[in-house]
Amino acid sequence: MDAADEQRFREFVAARSPALMRLGFLLTGGDQHAAEDLVQTALARLAGRWRRVEAPEAYARQIMYRQQVSWWRTSVRRGEVVQASPPEREERDAHHQSELRMLLRAALARLTARQRAVLVLRYFEDLPEKEIASVLGCSVGTVRSTAHRSLARLREVAPELARELEVAR
Repeated sequence: MDAADEQRFREFVAARSPALMRLGFLLTGGDQHAAEDLVQTALARLAGRWRRVEAPEAYARQIMYRQQVSWWRTSVRRGEVVQASPPEREERDAHHQSELRMLLRAALARLTARQRAVLVLRYFEDLPEKEIASVLGCSVGTVRSTAHRSLARLREVAPELARELEVAR
């Protein structure tokens, strides 16, 4: 990597790291350290291919999705409680937003890693089902059924969250 490429890479990292960290935080279920590891892994791999990549952010996100799936498949479930942070709602006051975030974190923490990933990719990243299936290495039908079961599970573990979402409509 020459000096100009290095400068462009540094600018990309400075500009897009916060967004990549938010995605990492959601994909890891709220585990700050795992999210940092995920982003660092993605940026390290991106740096090695910087000259050949046309869409660096899309490439970094793809690395993050696949790396997280790889970690799920190889890791043993740890005994820690994982949490995720939802997108914030501007029309609510800060106290209410904090309560809603804590409620959603607790509910998401009770889902499996795959269920959480499907919901994050579908509703936070707004990816189509076909692309989610490609990222997670499964069929479109699996994505649909997982999303359906995940939403049902969220309603089951946090009925007050379902009521809150009805009020927000």
